[in-house]
Amino acid sequence: MAIKTVVGEAQQVKIAIDLIEMGARLQLLQEETSLSRERLLRLYKEIKGESPSKGMLPYSTDWFISWQPNIHSSLFMDIYQFLIKNAGIDGVHALVTAYRLYLDQVQGIEGAEAVLSITRAWFLIRFFNAQMMELVPCKKCGGHFVSHTEDLHDDFVCGICHPPARAGKTRAAKQAAIQALAA
Repeated sequence: MAIKTVVGEAQQVKIAIDLIEMGARLQLLQEETSLSRERLLRLYKEIKGESPSKGMLPYSTDWFISWQPNIHSSLFMDIYQFLIKNAGIDGVHALVTAYRLYLDQVQGIEGAEAVLSITRAWFLIRFFNAQMMELVPCKKCGGHFVSHTEDLHDDFVCGICHPPARAGKTRAAKQAAIQALAA
């Protein structure tokens, strides 16, 4: 019986390490592992070399609806739901695996950066489980995108098929254009 407890605790530490390396907030670690707060704090400081961020977690479904976060959130949720349905994993293991795959996809796009943090991804899953959000198909491309459950979806067009006027016009994009012209 004691060996099972040690193995279970070792798995909990491994999960905590994975989440900390991905940038998880302390509250997420406390929810997804059975390790004590003190143990998680020591582990966090050992891995990151600093204390974890303090303050409230970002708790709003609206963030996931804005243009760029919606595209990233939708990619993550498509991966997550695929894993749940087809890979036989769930819970925190599905979160970690889906987030790693999301990062791999984003890193494969030149000049792209991950918009979705592990903490926001965790919240997104919770919003889906609470039926506050769902994936809806775009009527133009057929892709599935994150939306509020209560929104009207009959004529939904995604942010890729119909980007907003200022989409992609960030300071970083402007700097890259200036550097390209200078070269």
